[in-house]
Amino acid sequence: MDQDLFQSPDYFQLDELLTEEHRMVREAVRQWVKKEVSPVIDGYCQRAEFPSHLLPGLGSLGCFGPTIPAAYGGGGLDYIAYGLMMQELERGDSGIRSTASVQGSLVMQPIFAFGSEEQKQRLLPKLATGEMMGCFGLTEPDFGSNPAGMLTYFDDDGDHILLNGAKMWISNAPFADIAVVWARDPQHKIRGVIVERGMEGFTTPETKNKWSLRASATGELVLDNVRIPKSNILPGASGLKAPLSCLSAARYGIAWGAIGAAMDCYDTALRYARERVQFGRAIAGFQLTQKKLAEMITEITKAQLMNWRLGVLRNEDKATPEQISMAKRNACDTAVRIARESRQILGAMGISGEYPIMRHMMNLESVITYEGTHEVHLLITGMDITGLNAFS
Repeated sequence: MDQDLFQSPDYFQLDELLTEEHRMVREAVRQWVKKEVSPVIDGYCQRAEFPSHLLPGLGSLGCFGPTIPAAYGGGGLDYIAYGLMMQELERGDSGIRSTASVQGSLVMQPIFAFGSEEQKQRLLPKLATGEMMGCFGLTEPDFGSNPAGMLTYFDDDGDHILLNGAKMWISNAPFADIAVVWARDPQHKIRGVIVERGMEGFTTPETKNKWSLRASATGELVLDNVRIPKSNILPGASGLKAPLSCLSAARYGIAWGAIGAAMDCYDTALRYARERVQFGRAIAGFQLTQKKLAEMITEITKAQLMNWRLGVLRNEDKATPEQISMAKRNACDTAVRIARESRQILGAMGISGEYPIMRHMMNLESVITYEGTHEVHLLITGMDITGLNAFS
């Protein structure tokens, strides 16, 4: 892509629902993505490399923990501003948004919500600037959708604990300075532990040969008798509810981010259809092409409205985990279908690195799976409306 010509679709004039601050935040991230991400991201994806040089820019923009209070280095922004940031980052690439989501929602948020004052003061300001990067260790080789079955545990060792286990599919793991790891304590309660790079027995091998999120760094957390001071345990987190609340925060960002990817695919397909001539006319003039494009903008608009309303509820501390779950599932499903339809409009060019659609399509296959699969989120909604648990 020589130049990022993206124009954001706003069919129902949603900008009128946003504050001036919201629009300024969105524009700042959008312009940064156009300048710094779009020109290089396809190359990094083709090479399966993470563009680590973008981390200071993400920190300067305030994309790490934007809802964390300014006293701890965060931006003190509301959840609509945060959502718009994630939308614009994923419009650039899902991997870039994943990096920001993990840092803010899965590392900074649990430290802010469950950490000691010492932990907050020591870690949050550095995490906010990107001077320090983190990852979140919940998923295990045999326990993804069922985190309650986790096997990672720690034993008491005086002023320290001894942590053992393994986590996998961990975004940011290969370069993270710290990991918020969830493990069972000697009483079998699930606790959060801050594991630091350099601790003996802690390694983070990188996951290779991915067809999706190729410009994102994914790895494992291997914990072999890691000796950790008890002061690194999050004192306010006990039980599965704590990590699940972090997942709700991350899912909220994904709901906005996935629609950013959908918007980029739609915008690319619309521009291409206007320019591509077959049978003596632009393909945008054919009924089947118009059907695809009309359905895309309809679904994008519906998701935009859902996300905005969810942001209002979250700002008012009224959003439920089930509502967030529905928005995440809807956005991912919408984005996957729009990416596939957009690829068809571009024909063979749709698989070319000259356009972003195939990259988005591959990325979205991960996004629709992580932080709860499409099917799991359907069952969360089903349980909420029926009162019956289909998981067991």
